[in-house]
Amino acid sequence: MASKWWTLLAVCLSIFMLLLDITVVNVALPDIRRELGANFSDLQWVVDAYALGLAGLMLAMGSLADLLGRRRIFVLGLGIFVLASLMCGLSTSPTMLNLFRGVQGIGGAMMFATSLALIAQEFAPNERGTAFGLWGATTGFAVAVGPLVGGALTEGLGWEWIFFVNVPIGIATAAMTLARVPKSELDPTARIDYVGLVTFSGALFCLVLALIRGNDEGWGSGFIVALFLATLVLLVAFIVNELRIAQPMLDLSLFRKPAFTGAQIVAFALHASMFSMFLYLTLYLQNILGYSPFEAGLRFLPVSLLSFLAAPLAGKLAERLPVRAFLGAGLVLVGCALLLMGGITPSDGWTTLLVGFILAGVGIGFVNPALATTAVGVVEPRRSGAASGINGTFRQVGTATGIAGLGALFQAKVSDELTAATAGLPLPPGAHDRLSEAVNSGAVEGAVRAAPPSARDTLFAAAQRAFIDGLNEILIVAAVVAFVGAILAFALVRRRDFVVQPGGRPVEAAA
Repeated sequence: MASKWWTLLAVCLSIFMLLLDITVVNVALPDIRRELGANFSDLQWVVDAYALGLAGLMLAMGSLADLLGRRRIFVLGLGIFVLASLMCGLSTSPTMLNLFRGVQGIGGAMMFATSLALIAQEFAPNERGTAFGLWGATTGFAVAVGPLVGGALTEGLGWEWIFFVNVPIGIATAAMTLARVPKSELDPTARIDYVGLVTFSGALFCLVLALIRGNDEGWGSGFIVALFLATLVLLVAFIVNELRIAQPMLDLSLFRKPAFTGAQIVAFALHASMFSMFLYLTLYLQNILGYSPFEAGLRFLPVSLLSFLAAPLAGKLAERLPVRAFLGAGLVLVGCALLLMGGITPSDGWTTLLVGFILAGVGIGFVNPALATTAVGVVEPRRSGAASGINGTFRQVGTATGIAGLGALFQAKVSDELTAATAGLPLPPGAHDRLSEAVNSGAVEGAVRAAPPSARDTLFAAAQRAFIDGLNEILIVAAVVAFVGAILAFALVRRRDFVVQPGGRPVEAAA
């Protein structure tokens, strides 16, 4: 088998593994909560610590790969990811788990930042459409099938095995890469922007922490206000630094190309909308409808199968049709899917989500290969590592801020609904706050049992209603994010922004 196919196989295995770990944990969260004593914020951090590790280092890893070699950084990332996965499975507290989830994200950043660049270096421009289509199918399938895999492992072996399974796969992928993937061309002029790395990562961390803690601390509290101010100061410092230095971590000049800007907006919008909603939809299926982890995972099969089938088709068609058609149409489908999932009532079953799941699967499949083509198609080949890192960063920033932002809205809605529903009930002091936390994290039955017997039925119904109302609200918000992304994709992604190859054809047409 030619080296290019070994490269594609290694990249797809690693991407499947690291993206699976974004959603595979979702169906295991109730078990993690029970065994480790986690609260709602802890559960958000199980996902967000990983996304922050990815987002905070993706840009630097793209440049480091250009400097030291993409294969070398790719294999090193695999090693870090495998070791962190082992420690996640051995965790005995939420803090330990979330710490190593962050380390997992660091390894994932090294893999993700080099993935598209490794494909681009091995495949000729006229072959990249198929390669990116398979890559897109892998990404869509990994994210969507995560709940099914997580459910099977959680029920069959325990939640720890959603992390342990990465160890043999990661070791085998690293060995394959060293044996079969060629070394890449180095860019000796590349430099690591340490100031940019610190200011960008710090700004993102402060923003996510503020969004996660805002409802509990109070949005006007000194702590939350200080976090938002720190986010602003660090972000301004980051931009000033990037404009000042010769080799910035984030080359802001790339954003002068509307197509490049459009690609980053699409990456953010897709992950801040549909991918962020997987967490809350999984909690609905398990905590409200009562499905087991595996049963909940089965309900996501329409998303996984259709994203898998649509992505190669979209990748092939992108060789003949404008990529913005797939980016825009895909996000429109995702937005419509989220709206169709909304309007849930307490008497509904899971099939109320089915049409939305079908549209979402097709939409994800349309977006991913076109986004991969655009991400590296608007820069010179030697900058493909950095461009891949930038696009991956916007994906994970979307996940991290999407989960935190939607979670803040969800918490506020749940609290308001419970306040109205429990007014006048004979509840002890602090019961409202405990019930709100229980609804958010899925421990409703325990909180209801602690209430006076005369209030239990009313409280249980109120808790279910509050969760569903909160879910309906954030589905609408997520749909708006997807629609805005679609509009900007149609407006910004233009054929003339793509790099022209020696034959005179833009990468968009050739790839």
